[in-house]
Amino acid sequence: MRKSGAEVWEFRFRSKAEPGNPMRQFTLSVSQYPTEKKARVALQEQILRINGADAFRAHIEPTFGVVIDRFVKDERLAEILAQPPGEITIEDGLAYSTAAGYTSYINRRIRPRWNATPIGKMRAIDVMQWLGTLPLAPKTRAHIKRVLHLLFERAMLWGLIDVQRNPLELVRVKGGSRRQKPLVTLTKEEFQLWIAELREPVRTMVIVAMCTGLRVSEVLALRWESLDFHAGTMLVERGVVNGRIGKTKTEVSRDEVPLDGDLAAILLEWQLEQGQSTGLLFPSPLTGGCYHAGMLQKLHLKPAGERIGIKGLGWHACRHSYRGLLDETGANAGMQKGLRRHANISTTMNTYGRAAIKAKQEANSKVVQMILPRKDLCA
Repeated sequence: MRKSGAEVWEFRFRSKAEPGNPMRQFTLSVSQYPTEKKARVALQEQILRINGADAFRAHIEPTFGVVIDRFVKDERLAEILAQPPGEITIEDGLAYSTAAGYTSYINRRIRPRWNATPIGKMRAIDVMQWLGTLPLAPKTRAHIKRVLHLLFERAMLWGLIDVQRNPLELVRVKGGSRRQKPLVTLTKEEFQLWIAELREPVRTMVIVAMCTGLRVSEVLALRWESLDFHAGTMLVERGVVNGRIGKTKTEVSRDEVPLDGDLAAILLEWQLEQGQSTGLLFPSPLTGGCYHAGMLQKLHLKPAGERIGIKGLGWHACRHSYRGLLDETGANAGMQKGLRRHANISTTMNTYGRAAIKAKQEANSKVVQMILPRKDLCA
């Protein structure tokens, strides 16, 4: 403590990295760290940096907060989330959506419970019991468990604990892989009723999603330059989350997908109406950037679904329905994997390999012809 001025904690040490091992110190505010315990926890990252992991572990058992702090710093979570809407500038880091998810789980759930707990005292049974008390859906609890698992892996990588079996592998989240809400899928007749209730540009967005199986994040990030009307293809290379345009969900998602002639006709008509041949297919009239998928679903998709007697209709219904329609066409597992651009569906599906674009176009056109009959296009 200082004799005058604001009260502080002082941590003194000799710097072995400097000639003569001079005395150095860290100072922490008492107002920010009111107890010695909280001050020592805050100092752990600095002690680790000074002494190295082995020396650090020999004197003080690191807390889980040390792991969290280093993870947040190494992954640049705050920097990624600070990016404004528009094209993201950090291409070599985590996706914006991933960084947002990690930050939410860490700040709202993991840090409040485990920040001051020594890593060696975090038992699998305690973690499992804690997860069971969280008032969250099983799938969300499973996501939190995966973040904890990742943090333990990093602790071993950084030498904070011995390399061993990750204790989170013993933790089970009941129902974590089970979908809580039933899948909503549409027949071609229901789809026609649904889009009849939608106004532009949402109507054309939904048609694109249903005819291609694209994720809404990919639909909203589509650019005219990515469409090749002559070749009948569109290049999916970007996705948007909360207004931030970046990489697609997975590397395998970045691919060429078929553009059927009837869908192309609809898009050419939309292009003529908009009077543009470059930039976003669906720019927001307010910002010029991308629409927010959640608001479109809340204000347009779900109400339109309720008006035709189907509750819970949203963007996922398009992707799930596309899969069902592919089944009806007889498309094999490998073809479906290629058209939906999944990294994995199952080991069996992976054996079929990558579908050629010509075969993809043929399979995709069967779906488009089912839901966009030519007589409707001419009406």
